[in-house]
Amino acid sequence: MDNENRVKLFLVDDDALYLKLLEIEFREHADFDIETFATGELCMEQLSNNPDVIILDYKLDGIDKNAMNGIATLDKIKDLHPDIPVVMLSAQDKIDVAIDCMHHQAFDYVVKSETAFLRLQKIITNIFSYRKMEKELNWYMERM
Repeated sequence: MDNENRVKLFLVDDDALYLKLLEIEFREHADFDIETFATGELCMEQLSNNPDVIILDYKLDGIDKNAMNGIATLDKIKDLHPDIPVVMLSAQDKIDVAIDCMHHQAFDYVVKSETAFLRLQKIITNIFSYRKMEKELNWYMERM
């Protein structure tokens, strides 16, 4: 697949090992154009690269205790690019954390676990299926 048709995926996590693991999994199982970032600030600096999807860690304070957390990063992304789907990723398996993310306009919330990659893959597939259906519906409505 050429670069223009590849899904551009931003992965943001302060856990270097987990970030590398996600990157390897996505590269092995799909044809993505992937950029990785250890902080929300680094991700924000590269938003002009127009990612199709962002997978964003909830905490983000492992490298710099003063770094923006995932919710602050999510809010800034949504302020600048409200149409970019952001999937929050966290080791916290708490419903109130998931609800908080959804209130801040996250597309979805995934708990870091042995099945996280499969869930992320399915969510990304659903995002693009939804976009395709949306385009088809718009096309149909324009012709009515």
